[in-house]
Amino acid sequence: MPSSTPIVETSELTKIYGQFTALSRCSLSVETGEVFGLLGPNGAGKTTLIRLLLGYLKPSAGSAKVSGFDCHRQSVEVRKVLSYLPAEAAMFPHMRGKEVLQFFADVRPGGSLPRALEFAERLELDFSRRVNFMSTGMRQKLALAATLAADTPVYILDEPTANLDPNVRSTVLAMVSEARARGRTVIFSSHVLSEVEEVCDRVVIVRKGELVCTQEMSQLRMQHRILCRLDAPLDEDLSSAIPGLRVIRRTDREVVFETAGELQPLLGWLATLPLSDVKIEPVGLRAIYDRYHNTQPGAVQSPPSTPELSLEGAK
Repeated sequence: MPSSTPIVETSELTKIYGQFTALSRCSLSVETGEVFGLLGPNGAGKTTLIRLLLGYLKPSAGSAKVSGFDCHRQSVEVRKVLSYLPAEAAMFPHMRGKEVLQFFADVRPGGSLPRALEFAERLELDFSRRVNFMSTGMRQKLALAATLAADTPVYILDEPTANLDPNVRSTVLAMVSEARARGRTVIFSSHVLSEVEEVCDRVVIVRKGELVCTQEMSQLRMQHRILCRLDAPLDEDLSSAIPGLRVIRRTDREVVFETAGELQPLLGWLATLPLSDVKIEPVGLRAIYDRYHNTQPGAVQSPPSTPELSLEGAK
């Protein structure tokens, strides 16, 4: 279970490129032992936030800390207490997979070759191949094994399941849950709602450089949407019928509303209504996400490119 002690904190964290604001006044707190999701489309600001936490970028305003270390002024200390999986990891093309894992076991704090090989096997990786003969998915598995094998207090994973098949994705999510069970903190950045919903304790939704919503997943799982089809119109004020009831849409013959909490009082109240049909389903993260993001794809302006972390140049 997450503790109440924050291990990652930001205050009014901002990054501006010329006239473009990549991240605006971001304030968040991540607890020790928590899987914390960053959810948003490409270009929303997730990777900018991660690079600021790693000390790769200098903030335009505000501050960030990991394990009490300032991410800009004490970036070397910060990198000793976390392991980072970039969205696109570059690696030594001439090395075999096992050699890459050995390298990172040697240079990363808490590194372990036996643990890295175990993770590689669970991810169904043939680590005897040279990197330049590996597919994109195989390289992703190699980077995951190298990252998760380091026994650090914090893991930052940027799109960790990209280019992986469904079975391996499930294994990755299981590994993330295992890290949480060991008391480790995981920042899980993704645009795949189902994965975030499955593994995260809390989620922030990022939109155009702003944190627009923070959602406790335990609370979300108690929220339901109810569609009622009526035999006769209702005259009563539904919003006051049950505490926490929120009417989404209402016509003479149909009512849609959302509620949070136990379903038993709601079911008793529904039994008093002139219903021809009723449908109850969890609200789900998709409904929350769609309140802040257009469901239709649209262009999102991106900041100037900055160098991605290269595993080949890690020290």
